[in-house]
Amino acid sequence: MGRRPRQQFASSSSSPAKRTSSSAMTPLRQSKRVKTTSETPKASQTTPKKSQYFEHGQDGSEAESEIINEESGYEDEDASASVMSSPPESDEESNEVEEEYTSADERPRRGRPAKKGTNGVAVTVGKAAKGQELWRPGVKTGLAPGEQLFIKLPKARQAGKTPYEDDTIHPNTLLFLSDLKENNDREWLKVHDADYRQSKKDFDSFIERLTEKIIERDETIPELPPKDLTFRIYRDIRFSPDPTPYKIYFSAAWSRTGRKGPYAHYYLQIQPGGSFVGGGIWHPEAQPLALLRRDVNLKSHKLKKVLMDPAIRRECFKGIPNDEKKAVKAFISQNSENMLKTKPKGFEADNANIDLLRLRNYTIGRKLKDDEVLGSKGLQRIADLIGVMTPFITYLNSVVIPDDDDASSSGSDGEDEAEGDE
Repeated sequence: MGRRPRQQFASSSSSPAKRTSSSAMTPLRQSKRVKTTSETPKASQTTPKKSQYFEHGQDGSEAESEIINEESGYEDEDASASVMSSPPESDEESNEVEEEYTSADERPRRGRPAKKGTNGVAVTVGKAAKGQELWRPGVKTGLAPGEQLFIKLPKARQAGKTPYEDDTIHPNTLLFLSDLKENNDREWLKVHDADYRQSKKDFDSFIERLTEKIIERDETIPELPPKDLTFRIYRDIRFSPDPTPYKIYFSAAWSRTGRKGPYAHYYLQIQPGGSFVGGGIWHPEAQPLALLRRDVNLKSHKLKKVLMDPAIRRECFKGIPNDEKKAVKAFISQNSENMLKTKPKGFEADNANIDLLRLRNYTIGRKLKDDEVLGSKGLQRIADLIGVMTPFITYLNSVVIPDDDDASSSGSDGEDEAEGDE
């Protein structure tokens, strides 16, 4: 009975060695609060092979160092954030960052400042150099993404002090033709369509009134609308070395069939510094040309009589004297552009009228100054010049497409000549 209590006491009170081992096996609960110590803990450089819980004799310094390192991680993150938010050290670094993140469209164009604007707001643009207008295809505007540029199309010129009238050519029409000569391309005319339509309307109304004057002087000319008398402004550049798409003048022609047909024509051309009034047959086909050469060879006196007309010599031949040779020479000089260098086929080189036979065009005309075209006297002046050419046009039509009376007379002359040759 007396030993049993001693055994219970012995079991409850273990040896110091056992107490040490039991305390080592059971980890102590460590506080998360960091204790301030005089010694600075040394941070571990490598991961320990074993956990601290299985090492004997630790004094808790490594645990404290790990907690300090965790807090230093937050300090490093704050430090890195402050470095990223701080401005770059030099201008070169800022330029490199800007070039890295700026797209090609956002970079300002070299040679002109970048335009600032907002979406849907018009940007004011100064006058650009010729060929660099913003309305031309392919010209870069230099706007940033989302910006829009509104180009206001120019309006037609104001009439000013000179009103538009049907029987006169307005000065704005000549100004438009001058501008077209300097900007002869489709993009320019498309932008200045208002000026073109106004000038074309002015010319058409003038042609309508001029037609009435021409009919008074030549009854064979029918009354036709301007669309059957005026020529288009577009050039045929298919076989031309000149690539400009437009004529730099307005023109119209009158004949028994309008601007087209085999008959001789009256012709008017309105151009700044190059206006012209003419009449005749230009580049005739082979058959009409053969008829003209035949008539010149057999009855040259008919053509020479027309060329000797006082009004024709005064207006078309610069007022030459009453000399047949000088009149013929002046007529040949006006048509020498594409005349033959040798005799035509079927004629002798020693023919008395060989120079007239070498011609390919049979025309007469006179240049007009701008003052003669503009103003209230322009219509009457042009109508009078066309009236001067009426005898010449009548002669050409009698040869190329003769009337019944002319055909019978020319046939009898041909028979008489044939009998004489036999």
